[in-house]
Amino acid sequence: MYAIFRSGGKQYKAEPGQVVQLEKLSGAVGESIALDQVLLLADGDQIQVGQPIIEGLSVTGKIVNQGRHRKILVFKHKRRKDYRKKQGHRQSFTAVLIQDIGTEANPAGNEPALTDLGAE
Repeated sequence: MYAIFRSGGKQYKAEPGQVVQLEKLSGAVGESIALDQVLLLADGDQIQVGQPIIEGLSVTGKIVNQGRHRKILVFKHKRRKDYRKKQGHRQSFTAVLIQDIGTEANPAGNEPALTDLGAE
């Protein structure tokens, strides 16, 4: 069983027990996280594709690391103009251990019932 989900403008493939490095997410190491923008779910021969996402389905995981990738160097220059610029960049990431692919506990969200809307 695996799922394709979207996080930080990118798409990732997730299988239970796998560690995925995502774009920086808020949260401390050890916290649980739910990623609810699931685009595709494959379970054996059954494939479910969202339009664009599958409602009521989420990928749950645990944050195992907050870190930064290796430094890359960005060098710009214009020939014969005496222009040179050297810069470094380190992208932040969040490593998430995928625990479960399944339905959300409350797929309808925290929407109030029609009687709770304050009709007096």
